[in-house]
Amino acid sequence: MIIGVGLDLIAVERIDRLLARHGDRFLSRCFSSDELVRPSDPEHLAGLLAAKEAAFKALLVPATSGIGWKDIAVIRGRDGLPRLRFQGRAQEQGARLGINVSHVSITHHGGFAAAVVILER
Repeated sequence: MIIGVGLDLIAVERIDRLLARHGDRFLSRCFSSDELVRPSDPEHLAGLLAAKEAAFKALLVPATSGIGWKDIAVIRGRDGLPRLRFQGRAQEQGARLGINVSHVSITHHGGFAAAVVILER
């Protein structure tokens, strides 16, 4: 049963500006070390952030919920496909909703990164 669906779109240029202005501070605030396989690639980072934003929406929580950027990690499975790993408050919300399956798809085109997340129980 589908519990939540989230979709997000991020301009790669926005991430490029964040990297230029805040560098490592931006990276350490938003991403786990597992996610930073290409820390200087704004297109890759935009895809990760889009997936995290889509996951927030799929978890059915407002931006003020207290779930942090690092409570949701976008990692690669053995098959190379993106996977979500919830921890902290995101894991608690997932447990409240009975989430046991997550799907994430990320794409890049024309200076934008988009992601869709579907959460099931």
